[in-house]
Amino acid sequence: MPLTKLQFRPGVNRETTSYSNEGGWFDMDKVRFRFGFPEKIGGWVKYAGRYFLGTCRALHPWVALDQSNFLGVGTNDKYYVSRGGEFNDITPIRSTTSAGDVTFNASYSTISASITAVDTVINLVSVSGFPVSGIVKIGSEQLTYNNISGAALSGCIRGVNGTTATSHSSGAAATLSTIVVSDTAHGAQINDFVTYSGAVSLGGDITADVLNQEYEITSIADDDTYYIQARAESSISNITESSGLNPTYVFANSSDSGSGGTAVIGVYQVSVGLNDAFLGNGWGVSFWGRLGWGSGTSVGAVTENLRIWTHDNFGENLIINIKDGGIFYWDRSDSASTFERAVNIVDLPGSNLAPTIAKKVLVSDVDRHVIAFGCDSQINPGVQDPLLIRFSDQENILDWASTVENTAGDLRIGSGSEIVTAVETRQQVLVFTDVSLHAMQFIGPPFTFGINGVSENITIAGPLAAAAVEDNVFWMGVSEFYVYGGAVQRLPCSVRDYVFSNFNFSQSQKVFAFTNTAFSEVSWLYPSKDSSEIDRYVTYNYQQKIWYYGSLNRTAWVDRGVVDEPIAASTDNSLYIHEVGTDNGETSPPNGITAYIESSQMNLGEGDQFAFLTKIIPDITFRDSTADQPTVTMTLETRNFPGANYSNSNSGLVVKTASVPVEQFTDQIFLRLRGRSFNFKIESSALGVKWRLGSPRVEVRLDGRR
Repeated sequence: MPLTKLQFRPGVNRETTSYSNEGGWFDMDKVRFRFGFPEKIGGWVKYAGRYFLGTCRALHPWVALDQSNFLGVGTNDKYYVSRGGEFNDITPIRSTTSAGDVTFNASYSTISASITAVDTVINLVSVSGFPVSGIVKIGSEQLTYNNISGAALSGCIRGVNGTTATSHSSGAAATLSTIVVSDTAHGAQINDFVTYSGAVSLGGDITADVLNQEYEITSIADDDTYYIQARAESSISNITESSGLNPTYVFANSSDSGSGGTAVIGVYQVSVGLNDAFLGNGWGVSFWGRLGWGSGTSVGAVTENLRIWTHDNFGENLIINIKDGGIFYWDRSDSASTFERAVNIVDLPGSNLAPTIAKKVLVSDVDRHVIAFGCDSQINPGVQDPLLIRFSDQENILDWASTVENTAGDLRIGSGSEIVTAVETRQQVLVFTDVSLHAMQFIGPPFTFGINGVSENITIAGPLAAAAVEDNVFWMGVSEFYVYGGAVQRLPCSVRDYVFSNFNFSQSQKVFAFTNTAFSEVSWLYPSKDSSEIDRYVTYNYQQKIWYYGSLNRTAWVDRGVVDEPIAASTDNSLYIHEVGTDNGETSPPNGITAYIESSQMNLGEGDQFAFLTKIIPDITFRDSTADQPTVTMTLETRNFPGANYSNSNSGLVVKTASVPVEQFTDQIFLRLRGRSFNFKIESSALGVKWRLGSPRVEVRLDGRR
């Protein structure tokens, strides 16, 4: 019987039906194309054994003058500088109190009626000092509650944090890990971080060591009062799984009646940012605890932006910016061993009219100016102009006052309502507004920079949605993909409808563009329609000019270059090195990666005759596999009409058995299938498997019209 070679066009096409895309690929996950043939992507391993707090949406690698490698990590909670796998907290400080401004109060009570192991309402003698929700310890049991009614804790979840729910008698001590902190006009928000020093013991289990450390504020009572959860001494800035993500709580006892003394100092970090964007007006538009219960927004309030950091190097030092917040400077030479906090540039000695707020900051590599986008002006400091661009004096991060004796100055874009982002190429800086694209170039004194409009009526999904590859910039719009290489062009996309029909537009600010230049890829991480967080990617191979896609929960990515391999941030508070090995290193031991690709339907003739398929002759290489006998599954499915279900399916395993003298594997898979059309699928999920498909052949013959 004749053999039919299975040769498919590279890339995936979802713009048409499977039946009409004969000779192409229709679906896939964690597969790329190399030289036109599909192969499983590389694996990943954990970058370090430490965890960071918050969701990372910004990564920035650089090399210091002494050849030390650094990695900036910006999350919605903090900003870290990583060296040697440690996450060193350099989050800027918002304010520092005077000694004695901060006082503590621990609460203690007893239960007023016996309870069983399943009771969810617990009556106390007093709830004075108890927050509306928290963690209580009775005997050896810990429990949580979510409401207070009278003197009763309700909505209790029993036996939390590894403890066991049990019965308790009336009069048993009910101790609280929650500490009431008083600080007049503290200005803090829920989840903000504060570090205390100078405190003395409250008299019992709440010791000085317990108090004098960094805390995350769990709730806000009012402008002068908030709550923290007392925990065993640990370091949040260099957290481990046990001490940071899962702290050991410390509960007050009847002896904890002090206030912490008169020398307590509170150091507040810049407020944390949102992990999700919130759109619209009315009840529920803000995240829990940001506004009062039931609070709405004024008409015209559209969006609360998620926290996004931008960053760049000034020499070996770091300039960082919170979107719609301040610009900060981290001096590596002053922090070589201690990793001091980044400092607002307006507070640096010699600072002259530096911006106090901006949407993005970068350093122009060619001319060495610091550029702030969407910032405040010299004459109206503190009032943000979302279309204003300012730049410092050349080689000077401090002097922003525009004079005839320096090169500092400003420009203002005339179209759109705000600058969304800016991307530096080799020759210029591309500036995106919400409706237009502009090119900014260094032209020298007296104007320093010039700016020209490039295109109107373009869109960009979010401030992280563009990536530069040499002099080309690729970006995702709200319904299209674009490229700029001297002129703006829409990228023909064979998966456009597939991507944008399954897209959570309310979280488009999270879209993250990145490059993987080893494979000539530019990709976008994005949230699918039913997900509030990134769970998908789509890739354009700019060398082969093809598209493919898959699933992946990464929130930020940095290409190899300064680092040996790409590094990406995950939603599990960890970083991963990608294109390493074959497996998923998010677990210990690692799991195999499920990867597959499936073809569109194929016919014999015009689809008017049945085909009888009897075997597959595999063509594959398992090069770079680490398993003793790497294995993939090849499947053929048949159906009789384009709209019918698959009527038959046969699969077979292809197993590598030897590498010499030639690569040897299963030579044929025997089948018995009949239908008018059929498709082909290859997949793997085992550990240590890497594969690249060639041109397998199928034994097939015509089998009549009926």
